[in-house]
Amino acid sequence: MTARQIAIDGPAGAGKSTVAKQVAARLDYLYIDTGAMYRAVALIALRRGLAVDDAPALTSVAQEICIELINENGEYRVYCDKEDISAAIRTDSVGNAASPVSAVPGVRAALVAQQQRLGARDGVVMDGRDIGTKVLPWAECKVFLTAAPAERARRRAVELTSKGQDVNIEQVRRDMEERDARDSSRADSPLTQAVDAVLLDTDDLTIEQVVERILQLAGKYTP
Repeated sequence: MTARQIAIDGPAGAGKSTVAKQVAARLDYLYIDTGAMYRAVALIALRRGLAVDDAPALTSVAQEICIELINENGEYRVYCDKEDISAAIRTDSVGNAASPVSAVPGVRAALVAQQQRLGARDGVVMDGRDIGTKVLPWAECKVFLTAAPAERARRRAVELTSKGQDVNIEQVRRDMEERDARDSSRADSPLTQAVDAVLLDTDDLTIEQVVERILQLAGKYTP
């Protein structure tokens, strides 16, 4: 039978969100982008002029805002307190702020609780950086996506350019490597591969090939 909970982890630029969305669509599962939730907190914090190391203030933001992840006619949208922030959370400034924000224990506690409630549903694909180890340790199928830093930076630069943003690929790579280091070294739920996750290097694979591989892995689940 096919796994009912699929956890996809990995660093920025590995293709998690793109792949997870397609896997969810193919299986008619709920897709949950946990990174978008941390970006939402980071966006509100930046708007309010909060420091990314102000743990009490950031925790309050995570506890008080209402984040909704909605599929609108096949398009994935993120709302915060009824405002569509889908585009606003995808800038580099918000992405870079999301890393230290996500390291705040109070923020993680507030969002992980929400994520676990969503993940308890039947038929879920969730992506992030600690899904297989912290959020959905019971997931029946776990995958850790990775790719070389240069390839991940290239993908991220292409994504930003397609949205009309001016991009310096070397700066994108430096920012990404710094974020990897922060995410991997944080004390609370660091970025790491779950012991029972399948490592999938996406360097030489197309999106379609990665999706097919994950569908194969999910289809091999034996209760």
